[in-house]
Amino acid sequence: MQELNGAARAWRAALERQLKANGLTAAGWSALSAVAASSAPPSQRELAGQLGVDGATLVATIDRLAARGLVQRTAASHDRRIKLIVATPAGQAMTARMEQEAETLRRRTLEGIDGERLAAAADVLEVLRQELEGA
Repeated sequence: MQELNGAARAWRAALERQLKANGLTAAGWSALSAVAASSAPPSQRELAGQLGVDGATLVATIDRLAARGLVQRTAASHDRRIKLIVATPAGQAMTARMEQEAETLRRRTLEGIDGERLAAAADVLEVLRQELEGA
């Protein structure tokens, strides 16, 4: 299983290099992509729950994204104390760019692997995911 851990670590490091080149951290990217993909702007509390992070940690991440103009906080119409997080046009553009870069990295990484081997590996990873989520 060291191979799985090593591959996951190498993938994460390669993706983090691309994020860093675009001025993002892994935490920032997770938050930004979740906000951009939301059908309705999530509250800070909802986003923290979705990402599985502490609310205080998320506040700092949102502050950094807002300072870059990638997200903005807006008050909820039903309760002005609740802050909703909205991706700005720049945030949407960054999300699209990072998704494209991640897809390019994925294609480049997997292009030399035979389709049958890749399908078998995907099957094994799916079984592992299901087992671990059920544990």
